[in-house]
Amino acid sequence: MKKLQIISVITFLLFTVSCKKETVKTTKKTKPESAIKYAKGFDIVDENGVKKLIIKSAYQNSDKVFEYIIKRKTDAKIREFNTSMISTPIEKIVVTSTTHIPMVELLNKETSIVGFPYAKYVSSEKTRALIDTGKIIEIGKESSLNTEILLDLQPELVVGYSVSSADKSLTTIKKAGINVIYNGDWLEETPLGRAEWIKFFGVLFDKEKQADSIFKTIESNYLEAKNIALKSTKKPTVLSGAIMSKDIWNLPAGESFVATFLKDANVNYLWQETKGKGSLSLSFESVFDKGKDADFWIAPGYFSSKEQLLQSNQLYEKFDSFKTDNIYTPSTKKGKTGGVIYYELATTRPDLVLKDIIKITNPELLPNYEFTFFEKMK
Repeated sequence: MKKLQIISVITFLLFTVSCKKETVKTTKKTKPESAIKYAKGFDIVDENGVKKLIIKSAYQNSDKVFEYIIKRKTDAKIREFNTSMISTPIEKIVVTSTTHIPMVELLNKETSIVGFPYAKYVSSEKTRALIDTGKIIEIGKESSLNTEILLDLQPELVVGYSVSSADKSLTTIKKAGINVIYNGDWLEETPLGRAEWIKFFGVLFDKEKQADSIFKTIESNYLEAKNIALKSTKKPTVLSGAIMSKDIWNLPAGESFVATFLKDANVNYLWQETKGKGSLSLSFESVFDKGKDADFWIAPGYFSSKEQLLQSNQLYEKFDSFKTDNIYTPSTKKGKTGGVIYYELATTRPDLVLKDIIKITNPELLPNYEFTFFEKMK
């Protein structure tokens, strides 16, 4: 009898432990589903029926994560959260970088923009027309925002950017009760990562499906162009950058998003094995030794003509790509007020940048394609 009691106790304990394990298993928290594939600086997640927009890289070296609850204006009142809340769709918005404009336009929401700083840089014809007719107000010069004008506009949201820390003028605007959110598209390390920020605007305008569809098309076009480039049996050598100050030549590091374009175009970028995700600062002599025989020179800094290059430094004419007229620049294609189209549109359309580079280096692969951003330097 005693033995039977012991067995019963052991059986009960085993059953209890088993039940406890099962309880833990069924209450385990599931990981929020992400809608982001390439971008590292932001995320869109659905967490237990609550949509969140998460900014993970607001500016360089930022270790602060910003979370926003996304609530449709038409939804019934939801419970209060400690996290900031954004009501969508946004109808009055201020954007602060030209890279934001093509994404807003692709979602057909350019008329929602009420303010922009230093508007002369805007090249897009649609947004340019809104600026010229006074529907978009200039709110300052570059990074110096006129907070008085901005506050008078009473936007629902300001999409800002900052290089190294929280922008003081944006902090002032936030204290005045206007929602501010940082956009770090320029910090992305891959072309498709930058383009995926259209989904950021898709959330804000309650156009997520449209944003996702647009990005999938861009992604498909990019990957198709990349596969076309792989058909080439030749890998021309490529030089990039130029002397920006004194005798220091700045060019893309081997892990940068620019180097990624060159890699995906299936060319031999002469510095592709270097480390770093930004730019390299090298002596003229070291660049000349390695790049003097390069087949192509793509994106020679801010220079737009061979004459400008020679005025800066006569030694440029010693490069083979200079002698053979194989220098290509994006700085000559501008909007009507002088903004360089590449700086505005390239982030959104990496597929067209890649096709441009393929057309430069292996034109037979894209016989019917015409340049979008680049031109041969004259």
